[in-house]
Amino acid sequence: MAATTAPNTPASSIQYVSQRKRAWRTFSRNRSALVGLVLVILLVLIAIFAPLIAPYNPLSQSTINRLQGPSSEHWLGRDPYGRDVFSRIIYGTRVALQVGILSVLLGGILGTSIGVIAAYFGGKIEALLMRLVDVLLSFPDLITGLLVMAVLGSGMEKLIIAIALTITPRFARIAHGPTLGLKEKEFVEAARALGQRNPVILVRHILPNIGGELVVLASLWTASAIRLEASLSFIGLGVPPPTATWGQMIREGTVYLSSLPLLSLAPGVALLITVFAFNLVGDGLRDVLDPRSR
Repeated sequence: MAATTAPNTPASSIQYVSQRKRAWRTFSRNRSALVGLVLVILLVLIAIFAPLIAPYNPLSQSTINRLQGPSSEHWLGRDPYGRDVFSRIIYGTRVALQVGILSVLLGGILGTSIGVIAAYFGGKIEALLMRLVDVLLSFPDLITGLLVMAVLGSGMEKLIIAIALTITPRFARIAHGPTLGLKEKEFVEAARALGQRNPVILVRHILPNIGGELVVLASLWTASAIRLEASLSFIGLGVPPPTATWGQMIREGTVYLSSLPLLSLAPGVALLITVFAFNLVGDGLRDVLDPRSR
């Protein structure tokens, strides 16, 4: 007797599962992307369980034991204030991921909203919003971050806002182009004919069709946001001390590069691995969501 599909199983659910399996199969074939995914998961776990992993309090100072080299008790030595470098790198993961992910989330929401609204409604709204995007794009990311931090001041929340504003125009550009084509498609015209309101059309019909490109951009720009956070911290405009941040640790260690290079090298390697991991995941997602790779 031939096997039949369960009558209570919707065809759309079966199709969704098959698409999800196909996406994972494409992603898993990219070994570099798998390595990046493992590294990202590991970094997230380190950030979550930092109090359990770090052997010492990252803020605990000891002026007597300052600037000590690596030992069995302090694997990466002690910094100029006698704090354990390894523990501070672990806690710095928290700041890097928190700032990177939240700034991309905020910038993605703002930028996508600007790009979609401008393309969908057109006219003066599009001209005004996209010229604003062009102005923001004309400034280098670090300069934009510096300007915003100079106005808002230091602090993690303000740092997230500053980095989000540098990312916003990128998302706006990515969302704007596809929306121009989608708003003329038959299914959008049919939704209008059925009397659906514009917000409903944007959420149900436009956003799902541009979501793939936005996800890829978000993963890649998370790496850029983490790098920008480290750059701002390096010049003293990041999260204020004594909170452990990689950029601040690199700056403090530059004075002792000849005698204790690990003070700068260790947080620099942590930053390199994190940026590398998110870029690998972004490349893998691009392979999955690119129609030409199917």
